[in-house]
Amino acid sequence: MRALNPTGVVKSFGKGHRQDKQFQAQMEKVFASLYRQPKTMLMVSTETGIFRANICRYVSKWRKRNCVDIVKKDRCQISKHRASYLTTNRQLFPKSNQLKMFDV
Repeated sequence: MRALNPTGVVKSFGKGHRQDKQFQAQMEKVFASLYRQPKTMLMVSTETGIFRANICRYVSKWRKRNCVDIVKKDRCQISKHRASYLTTNRQLFPKSNQLKMFDV
C-alpha cells in the first residue's frame, strides 16, 4: 500500500513499516530496562531477548541526544569482563566536576 504525505513523497506501508514498529518497540524496551537500573548492554540483551547489536545502535543514537550516560565501569555480572553500566534515568547521570575546578 502506498500513500502520499503532505510533501508529495511516496510513503510505503508495506513490510518496512512493520519492521519500523518492531524496532520502535525494541527501543522502548531497552530504554525502560536502562531506566529502571544501570546495566551493561549484555545484561539488557539477556533480559529483553534483543540482539546486542541493536542495543548498541540504540545507545549510540541516544548518546548523540544526551539521553543515556555511563554511570560506572565495572565487571559485568554475566560476562565477568569490564564493561560500562549505562542508564537512561537522568537522576542517575553522574554530576560534572568541571565547575568545581573554577571555585575559588
